[in-house]
Amino acid sequence: MPRPDLRQRIAATRKQRAAQDRVRVRRTATRRDGVRFEVDGHWLTGFCGNDYLGLSQHFAVVNALQDTAAREGAGGVASHLVCGHHVAHMALEREVADWLGVPDALLFGSGFMANLAVLQALLGDDDICVQDRLNHASLVDAARLAGCKLRRYPHGDAEGALRQLRASPDGAALLATDGVFSMDGDVAPLKQLALVARAQRATMYVDDAHGVGVLGPEGRGSVADAGLGVDAVPLQLVTLGKALGSYGALVAGDADLVRHLAETARPYIYTTALPPAQAAASLAAVKLARRDQWRRERLAASIARFREGAAKRGFELLPSDTPIQPLLCHDDARALALAQALEDQGHWVAAIRPPTVPEGQARLRIAFSALHTEVEVDALLDALEWAREAVGNGFATARATGA
Repeated sequence: MPRPDLRQRIAATRKQRAAQDRVRVRRTATRRDGVRFEVDGHWLTGFCGNDYLGLSQHFAVVNALQDTAAREGAGGVASHLVCGHHVAHMALEREVADWLGVPDALLFGSGFMANLAVLQALLGDDDICVQDRLNHASLVDAARLAGCKLRRYPHGDAEGALRQLRASPDGAALLATDGVFSMDGDVAPLKQLALVARAQRATMYVDDAHGVGVLGPEGRGSVADAGLGVDAVPLQLVTLGKALGSYGALVAGDADLVRHLAETARPYIYTTALPPAQAAASLAAVKLARRDQWRRERLAASIARFREGAAKRGFELLPSDTPIQPLLCHDDARALALAQALEDQGHWVAAIRPPTVPEGQARLRIAFSALHTEVEVDALLDALEWAREAVGNGFATARATGA
């Protein structure tokens, strides 16, 4: 049998994606001002980013980036264990650990890398990782990299997690879940999962990329919001590129486990450290997130206003009190058409399609920021109502792009 031709395979799969309305095309923003984006010569109000607290362009964050870059340069120089570990990295790790009330934290280049590091460093061929069916792709890929057995339970089903752990009693076990699910916007049943992990002698790991900064006392995330400490959740992921408006991620928690990651995790050892200027910007953002409770209050008010208005207009939203508000469209082409109709009205909303979400669950992923005003929320609701009528009457075409 002849060897498969990669170019022919790529062409065939792309043709299939096109037939299913699943081609992904990047949109280029020329400029950005808060929640406003200039795209293709037009200014749009963005409802698809993750800058939940509106910190990415805050003057204190930008000043910290510029001032440190002027002194230290633009690069990270080397890996942390060679000569790349800077006092700015250490200060950020200590600030985040103090914020979350845990012994230690370790800085990574991205949340994806951090998840790969945790599972690769802790699990081996004879171990098991039990995960929620809707976990982020990085956790799934991390389990595959680790070589352990991967078992997945129905979304949000703590009893399902228990069954999976009971079915594999041998070897070490890690129970891994998103804190806030990035496409559904709901929160994992962390208290119940923690009881399951304790009963089955499994280590619990929470990827709180979309929870830290938004949920819990002082914005400490979904773990703190559930009243859980480091004994119940020895490790959690803190992403800097979402509510904190910066870039990178930290794994925070038990000091021995964090030290083990620093000494053995391949995605930590074999990569260049983040630039110190980026760490300084993140540190400024963390301090603002800890201090500015008004940002969370304003964000919550916008979410509540949107959900109330959407319900009055008969839209189907998934249950979520977080900044992620999914509006189900079911059909891929309809999701694209609605996104385009909204863009025609000056709003940028992402259409999310399989495989990012399950089959038949295409949606608009509407995301809110503390920078959105009541006028902008109301304008989005009016635009959604108009878009629904336009798509239903065939006035919009599926030209918009999304994930």
